[in-house]
Amino acid sequence: MLDALWDGFRRRDRQALSRLLTLAARGEAIGAVRPPAKPGRVVAVTGSPGVGKSTLIGQLIAQVRGQGKSVAVFACDPQSPVTGGALLGDRFRMAGPHDDGVFIRSLATPGGHGAVAAHLDVLIQLVEAFGFDVIIVETVGAGQGDTAARELADVVVLLLQPESGDDLQWEKAGILEVADVVAIHKADLPGAEQTAAQVRSMLDMGKQKATPVLRVSSKTREGIGELWEAIATCELRRKRMTKAEARMAKE
Repeated sequence: MLDALWDGFRRRDRQALSRLLTLAARGEAIGAVRPPAKPGRVVAVTGSPGVGKSTLIGQLIAQVRGQGKSVAVFACDPQSPVTGGALLGDRFRMAGPHDDGVFIRSLATPGGHGAVAAHLDVLIQLVEAFGFDVIIVETVGAGQGDTAARELADVVVLLLQPESGDDLQWEKAGILEVADVVAIHKADLPGAEQTAAQVRSMLDMGKQKATPVLRVSSKTREGIGELWEAIATCELRRKRMTKAEARMAKE
């Protein structure tokens, strides 16, 4: 069966891709995944429940497709205690074009997995080898565990919303430290600029790297283009890791 699935995969059969993803998500052996012809850009989108991650990802899908790039999305949903499946089905809240250049998969995520589904590294390798240009991972929700997404993604985008919490809450979560881009979502609501200024002040005080802090709104599409530009111009983290390993090897 695996040979037939891999044959279909090489012919870019999406059904074969789906079945291989199902096997890999269960932890079953599927064989080695060949390196992609061209590396994809893996983007993790994290934030508290209700901040609008799925809605914003829908806008990013439209932005990416508008540039002629293909995109795969893994929505890490809480696992249902009854069925064991994805509880929320976040992909149904992702508006935007759903054509052959878009692939969306909901993944059941049990507690204790760092807000991302098990075996996600293999799933990312599969869609990357299939040829998707951009891979977006939606985490379950913001918290200390969300820092695990940094190990899998090239770019981590943190979504906050106006009046979404105090300084201590963000600092304890540790998520500001690992974010490559911070987006103040629902920027059409009052307090968005104040929240953006507060976050910039915290990043400056903590002597963090120059992290972009942008105001965006899925409702008005304010800042969506700027957000994608910030994501697209981030250096691929996996490339940086390779350079670091090369330096260590020389030493």
